[in-house]
Amino acid sequence: MRIITLVIIHCSATPQGVRLSFDDCRREHIRRGFSDIGYHFYITRNGEIHRGRPLEKIGAHCQNHNRHSIGICYEGGLDIRGTPADTRTPAQRASLVALLRELKRIFPKILVVGHHDLNPMKECPCFNAVAEYGELPKLK
Repeated sequence: MRIITLVIIHCSATPQGVRLSFDDCRREHIRRGFSDIGYHFYITRNGEIHRGRPLEKIGAHCQNHNRHSIGICYEGGLDIRGTPADTRTPAQRASLVALLRELKRIFPKILVVGHHDLNPMKECPCFNAVAEYGELPKLK
């Protein structure tokens, strides 16, 4: 198993009212030259958690940080005008907390960050992941 130190949260940069299914995201990544979807998990607006790359495989989601991280992407991240915004649904929020708790159980020392924290040129995930998920044991 890889040594995992980070969980990096992403958004799909999909406007509200526009659907980007797991399969569509996977197809888009393959079209861009990846061997598969770059994320390990993808959470659709209804809260469904889709498995992407196996955890044993290095992701393709955050340059210079893929080797030691797990990538999670939620569908959304843009408001109806296409402006970066936290568009997570209640179902997505609940699924993300449950997934992070499970990953913390498996990898007790992981840190949770947003893509923006590692690449300030990105708005993704359009909310402060460190503030929200930095203290995983305290998540409710």
